Amino acid sequence: MRTRLPDPRRAILALSAIVVIVTAANACGGASPTAAPTASPIASPTASPAVPAPETPAPTSTVGLSAATLSPAVTVSPSAAATPIVPDLAHVYVIILENKEYNRIVGSAAAPYMNSLIARYGLATDMFAETHPSEPNYIALTSGGLQGTKSDGAYNLNVPNLFDQVEASGRTWHVYAQGYPGNCYKSSQASPVVDGPGAAGDYVRKHNPAISYTSISGDATACANITHLAGFDPAAANFELIVPNEINDMHSSSVAAGDAFLKAFVPEIVDSPAFANSVLFITFDEGDTDVRGGGHIATIVAGPGMTPGTKFTAPASHYSILRTIELAWGLPFLGEAASAGTIDVGY
Repeated sequence: MRTRLPDPRRAILALSAIVVIVTAANACGGASPTAAPTASPIASPTASPAVPAPETPAPTSTVGLSAATLSPAVTVSPSAAATPIVPDLAHVYVIILENKEYNRIVGSAAAPYMNSLIARYGLATDMFAETHPSEPNYIALTSGGLQGTKSDGAYNLNVPNLFDQVEASGRTWHVYAQGYPGNCYKSSQASPVVDGPGAAGDYVRKHNPAISYTSISGDATACANITHLAGFDPAAANFELIVPNEINDMHSSSVAAGDAFLKAFVPEIVDSPAFANSVLFITFDEGDTDVRGGGHIATIVAGPGMTPGTKFTAPASHYSILRTIELAWGLPFLGEAASAGTIDVGY
């Protein structure tokens, strides 16, 4: 808490009062005159260092307090006028799954591992995708807008994006796309191969947003940051996007198949020393309804200092994930991230 310095006017009034009291005492035959005390110089306040995100911690946020202080279930519902300050995260991990509505995941017997993560960490309960079909949502999450995308096509977008932002800030990024053939592969699909945990399945370009940005697809060095999943390293980059294949992301399979993949893969993140002061988002590209554009989607928010069972109840979208990352690293807001809600991952 910043110490409040004395107001110089108050000091002057106080000294004046002392002079009046001493003068009155002398007039009544009291003690001999005493010199009035000299006021000490009042230091000018020192400006606090500039904070990248001009936000105020939400008074209702209780993330990060110990279990001894709070009951296991905590609700975080920041107001629009009091956006949480996001810590300078060491790593941000994002796993994007496919095409399942919130109620098909949360509380589902088909997703025991995902529900164990919800209980152990937290859940955004009011998060909705922007649109249908899949690809525009990936573009929204990484650029702050749909950028004219309306289908699952082969787009070449010359627009600002999160990957370039991260690199410009002096940080690093990596995309781990399961089944990705490498060498800046730009075709729409690749045949199933065994690549890391889970079942073999198709790699599809539409689920790999990085390859849609010309600043990456046109630069061999940047493209080298997109690799297959078997080489996953939780300490390789500050921002790591994990894109499972079409079986493990639930696109062409069941909730149970995706849950099994996460059970095999997620411990590589949360049990790693790299997870300290970091956050993992497990989200979906879209639901299977048109509610609020793209359906109600489950989004797990996991951090090592998070109170178990935290519920983030404020309205959120893919733009909220983007905004949260940008706040953590002092990056300019891209597009809709400027007005999106923040997911309070502060510890």
